[in-house]
Amino acid sequence: MAVDLGRLVSEVKRHVQLDELRGKTIAIDAYNTIYQFLSIIRQPDGMPLIDSKKRVTSHLSGLFYRTINLIENGITPIFIFDGAPPALKKRTLEARMSRRAEAEEQWKEAVEKGMLEEARTYAMASTRITKEIVESSKELLRRMGIAYIQAPGEGEAQAASMTRKGLVYASASQDYDLFLFGSDTVVRNLTITGRRKLPRKNVYINIETERIYLNDLLEGLRIGQRQLILLGMLTGTDFNTGIGGVGPMTALKIVREKKSPEEILAYVNEKYGTGFDEDIYEVLRIFEQPDIKDLSFEDISRLLKECRPERHAIIEFMCGEHGFSEDRISKFADKLASQRQSKSQRSMDQWMGR
Repeated sequence: MAVDLGRLVSEVKRHVQLDELRGKTIAIDAYNTIYQFLSIIRQPDGMPLIDSKKRVTSHLSGLFYRTINLIENGITPIFIFDGAPPALKKRTLEARMSRRAEAEEQWKEAVEKGMLEEARTYAMASTRITKEIVESSKELLRRMGIAYIQAPGEGEAQAASMTRKGLVYASASQDYDLFLFGSDTVVRNLTITGRRKLPRKNVYINIETERIYLNDLLEGLRIGQRQLILLGMLTGTDFNTGIGGVGPMTALKIVREKKSPEEILAYVNEKYGTGFDEDIYEVLRIFEQPDIKDLSFEDISRLLKECRPERHAIIEFMCGEHGFSEDRISKFADKLASQRQSKSQRSMDQWMGR
């Protein structure tokens, strides 16, 4: 389970237009973004987009069109892919698999009964990312000339490190775990803005891009970075299940009063008659000393310079291989090439002092 900080960040998050992020490089949590595309880009009965070989293509549609939208707004994305998860994440992953399998059965039943709205909701809950989906995502990004990094561990940890070191402007994800990994600046809803219908309700909401600064969050909560991690642990993270009955506001009160892990352990044992299901110090280590690549400005600069869109390769992959409309894909591929060429010329002009 991702850490639940929604109520706590409400006072410090600010809506931003994509144009306000022009000229910025942003590290994007690839798995989280692909999951969003797979969830929302579906047919009325919940079926994802598929090609003639029954391969899912919803993620390819999302990556192609939404990434070009970022490029057109002057944003340079770098997608960060997860590596091997920490051992403590095994329970979370198993629970997710179980929930998705159950949702898939409910989806099938709803489709048989003609309950399309319910079917779509269950279908979204059954979303899973396969190895094939990951590899096809990387292949599309490569052909588009979009940079990506394979992290050794958690992608969010890698993105947070790059943000903290100033290698990128911000990290982007729907999850708040980025704050626990120490990302200075977090952008949410970067690739999924627009009008969305709430599940099972005839209500539509506008999803806008949000920017949140870690310093503003910590100052607003009147706690430090380690206390924020402990707060997350009390409510539950991907690496521990949290303390039953402890929500975000209660957890905040606890970490304000009990500032060290030892004090929190003693308090939880006395107050709730239980302890953490995992070693508190091991979970702290995952957030404070994650397994990441130690990258430099030169590494990022070289990576971005090596990325070049290949128009023919894009059309071959999207249209020839996966059946997308050539007219539409070629038009957007031309846009991508034009934006890249324009950006390269601006960079050269700046380099030559023009």
